Amino acid sequence: MTPASALFVSVFAFFSLSAGSAAIAEDAAKPAAAGDSGTVLGDPDGPLTPEEKAEKEARKACKVDLCRAFHSKDASGPDIACHVIKSWRKEQLAKLVSKVKITWPYEGAHCSMDLNLKRADLVKAMAEPKAEIQFAKHTVTCSIASEKKGSTDFSFELTPKVTFENGKAVKAKAEWGKIGAPTLIKSALWTATAADNTVNILSGSIVEEVNTFIGKRCDEVKDQWAAKQ
Repeated sequence: MTPASALFVSVFAFFSLSAGSAAIAEDAAKPAAAGDSGTVLGDPDGPLTPEEKAEKEARKACKVDLCRAFHSKDASGPDIACHVIKSWRKEQLAKLVSKVKITWPYEGAHCSMDLNLKRADLVKAMAEPKAEIQFAKHTVTCSIASEKKGSTDFSFELTPKVTFENGKAVKAKAEWGKIGAPTLIKSALWTATAADNTVNILSGSIVEEVNTFIGKRCDEVKDQWAAKQ
């Protein structure tokens, strides 16, 4: 896999976390178990920078709202609408892409998206024995830093579909769409996304992130979302 394709792997992680979770664990002091994806996709090791702290605090309200929708079984109220921002350090991304046996040749990454989810869909996912949820199209924009070439900006669209059974995600498809990027990166991303649209190689990653959020991540802020039901 080319270095540019590594971008695809990492920014996919951003969307799978955002669509399924919109936020990361709120307690940076807790030690993570070996292999815990929260260590890679959540808070970095060591003290957070002021920027990381601000991003984390900005995601918190969205996280609580999502958890309330998943667990309350009450479809009344406004739909979920959040502007999600997430930065990753180089070492986090290197660890992430190493799982698919490639290296990370860039510096850190900064991504954002406007997350829009229907509250009724999230309630349906948890309440019905089986439910297939087709989420709306989302656009993710990212900037990847490189010591030699400066920043590279790009964007991509996804229209994810997730199947739930008895309150757990069991199947998912990213359904990649339009890509906006410099030619070399766009070519690599197009190849990777076209392959995933055909053989759905990333389904397991989406399923894992969604289930982790509904369970572990929501438990971390249960006192906040449960109190508002």
